[in-house]
Amino acid sequence: MARAARQPIRLKRVYDPAEPGDGQRLLVDGVWPRGKTKQELAIEAWLRSLAPSAGLRRWFGHDPARWEDFRARYFEELAANPDGLARLRTYLDRGPVTLLYAARDEEHNNAVALRDFLMLARRSGPAGRQAGATPRTLPGVRGNA
Repeated sequence: MARAARQPIRLKRVYDPAEPGDGQRLLVDGVWPRGKTKQELAIEAWLRSLAPSAGLRRWFGHDPARWEDFRARYFEELAANPDGLARLRTYLDRGPVTLLYAARDEEHNNAVALRDFLMLARRSGPAGRQAGATPRTLPGVRGNA
């Protein structure tokens, strides 16, 4: 059976209201957002295993000057998490997805990096994955070794 075409991955702050176009709303932070209930968030799932490690999150501290290094390190964590990525793929195969995050910075947060990782992995295709390509090793990703 052919896989359904993948939908664009949307991003949204958890403090913004849910909208019909959000599709499946997935929380991708490691810490539950303050003052919010599951019902208020209207989430399909909390994919805590895809959040950056606590140590990486603390090191980054949402400092835009550390963004490129954060992305590279987070990509390594994601590449080492096939089970978490497989779970996310099941949602992506079902239809539109919105990744929810709590950070104030809409350009430098783990949801942005996770979306970037997924987009790079899609471009590498099955051949790239079989050859050991990860977003960290793909051309155009800053911070490559």
